[in-house]
Amino acid sequence: MIQLDLQNRQPIYEQLIAKMNELISLEVLSPNDQLPSVRALARDLGVNPNTVQKAYQELERQGIIYSVAGKGSFIAPNGKASEILLEQNIQRLKNALQEGRRAGVTKTTVINLVDVVYKEET
Repeated sequence: MIQLDLQNRQPIYEQLIAKMNELISLEVLSPNDQLPSVRALARDLGVNPNTVQKAYQELERQGIIYSVAGKGSFIAPNGKASEILLEQNIQRLKNALQEGRRAGVTKTTVINLVDVVYKEET
């Protein structure tokens, strides 16, 4: 389900966060789904449990997952995880647009690019 690129320069815990976010966005993981234990996921991925713990802590800090003592970690309920991820993506898009505007990218170019991206999806 989760594959990491151990040769990638991006830290493993960041890759794990990105993969979890992708699975939530694609609705492979649903609200209140239980995540694998830190030890089990670390064993399956062949990484240090501290790496998985760091990823889980960051996801929890962001409100994407929650922990229950003695039970494990779960996807945030009521679509909250998806809402948080959507807001994060919108903010990244807004930042990219602001950066592009400062670099001289025109509104027409942005609109044309949006059309191209959304046509690719269909």
